[in-house]
Amino acid sequence: MKKDEKLEQLRKLMQERNFSAYIIPTDDFHSSEYVGSYFKAREYMSGFTGSAGTLVVLPDQAALWTDGRYFLQAAEQLKGSQITLMRSGQPGVFSIEEYLQKHLQEKAVVGFDGRTVTRRFVNLIREKTDEKQVTFDGREDLVGKVWEGRPALSKEPVWELDMRYAGKSRVDKIQEVRMEMQEKQADYLLLTALDEIAWLFNLRGNDIAYTPVFLSYLLLTKEQICLFAHEEIFTEELKGKLRQEGVAIKPYDAIEETVQNLSDGKKIWLDSGVVNYRLTESIPESVEILDQSSPVVLMKAVKNQTEMDNMRTAHVKDGVAVTRFIHWLKTNVGRETITEMSAAEKLESLRAQMEGYLEQSFGPIIAYGPHGAIVHYAATEQTNAAMKTESFCLADTGGHYKEGTTDVTRTIVLGTLTEEEKRDYTLVLRGNLALGAAKFLEGVSGQNLDILARQPLWEAGLDYNHGTGHGVGYILGVHEGPQRFHWRTAPGAKSVALKEGMIISDEPGLYLEGKFGVRLENLVLCRKKEKNEYGQFLYLEPLTMVPFDREAILPELMTRSELGWLNAYHKRVYETLAPLMEEEELIWLREMTAELTE
Repeated sequence: MKKDEKLEQLRKLMQERNFSAYIIPTDDFHSSEYVGSYFKAREYMSGFTGSAGTLVVLPDQAALWTDGRYFLQAAEQLKGSQITLMRSGQPGVFSIEEYLQKHLQEKAVVGFDGRTVTRRFVNLIREKTDEKQVTFDGREDLVGKVWEGRPALSKEPVWELDMRYAGKSRVDKIQEVRMEMQEKQADYLLLTALDEIAWLFNLRGNDIAYTPVFLSYLLLTKEQICLFAHEEIFTEELKGKLRQEGVAIKPYDAIEETVQNLSDGKKIWLDSGVVNYRLTESIPESVEILDQSSPVVLMKAVKNQTEMDNMRTAHVKDGVAVTRFIHWLKTNVGRETITEMSAAEKLESLRAQMEGYLEQSFGPIIAYGPHGAIVHYAATEQTNAAMKTESFCLADTGGHYKEGTTDVTRTIVLGTLTEEEKRDYTLVLRGNLALGAAKFLEGVSGQNLDILARQPLWEAGLDYNHGTGHGVGYILGVHEGPQRFHWRTAPGAKSVALKEGMIISDEPGLYLEGKFGVRLENLVLCRKKEKNEYGQFLYLEPLTMVPFDREAILPELMTRSELGWLNAYHKRVYETLAPLMEEEELIWLREMTAELTE
């Protein structure tokens, strides 16, 4: 069935229910970044495959919102359909709530599957459309009535993370959470974010691609631990362990009824930006809602000593695999046919050789030449470019190991470069190095530091349309909050101070449509440095151990400090990887990490 035919079927269902608009987000029931096949309703209806976006369907038009990472991809995938691309955050582009306020009539009804949108999102629309007395109906999944052959809900087996990897038992973690609940005088804590539940229980699953989590909800009280999940995903041994620790496993779909029967006069702690609308609407009016970020968010973001040590190990393994890949690609391009997809398969095979490797941490971005300008490019059979001995290959990839999660981007020289390509590579590199070398006082946020990565580009009148860095989970989501490097702040968003143990990506870039893209990404670990009368100082320890491409660097554009940072990093990369490389690779690595001078 074609996109427009699907939309017409949906509109018939909307008309029967008197819906003036129907909203189809990317989310599952848990506000996950990536979602399982069952939940890809927006992709099914629009044909847009990016990981972020919202489709709004009206009786006579439809529009899809996505962010700067996907502008080029969405424009291509929506071509020929009746869906208008709305480039979020760009001048003159309506937000979803503004669009609905403009197009809806008085007393219109807006429909959606209330399990896939958050209460906070609905409240934004309500505030904007309140004068028109717009109402909301989140009871029905209309896409499910259009979608023929929809995949079933995933029920993959759960596995337990050993203490040598977790560093802290779930009993201790739950006790810490209960202490936070006591401080807030909360009787219940409702968790629906899958990575928070997986981290808290030291359990991992396979219900979502690239994110080892399992479909579940958690309702925690001072006395009870109720885990709502499909019982068949647990082994008998694991169920026995959980029972001994006071965990009651209840049916996955029993959460709504349980919430409806909460005791009068109690207080429930939840985050309306994460918990779905249907659940929050199920809470009795007699129950007070404490609407705050979950206590698990910050606990999970601040890695313990075991997690920090293991992450270093994971990045050494990953550094070997990615460095071997770069050597292989530069050596063989032009000698044999190498495409974007075959290169991705080669890198995956090299990672798979590393002990403890589990899977990719996100879909690989291997983008040759002009494709590198598409921030989150994903090669398909139709776009799969063969590489030549010219321009760049942008490789943004990552892996999950038993010791942790990686995410690294290198822009690789495949042949003779233009001066423009070298200049732009060097500008991006300067930004990466400046941020990586930051030393700052405790209390500083990523918003304060973002300018360090952008300054070389801003001085040249250039920029990139994405954040500079995101937090990274521990064998969980490769994108994790609350910490990040950014300068734009959403209305009402709070600044988050960086703390020792937080892991963040450092990934400035530059993208010239139709020509090439450059992105250089290291993961860095926030660490304590000296403490004196001015306070506690922090610095960023590089975790990623992969050389930058010397062939693209113009040393004359770099300051003495920048060259010093680069040479110190390359010395560390060489000393870390050299004992693990083969002879030919070692000779090449020595050349790639050799000192650069002014």
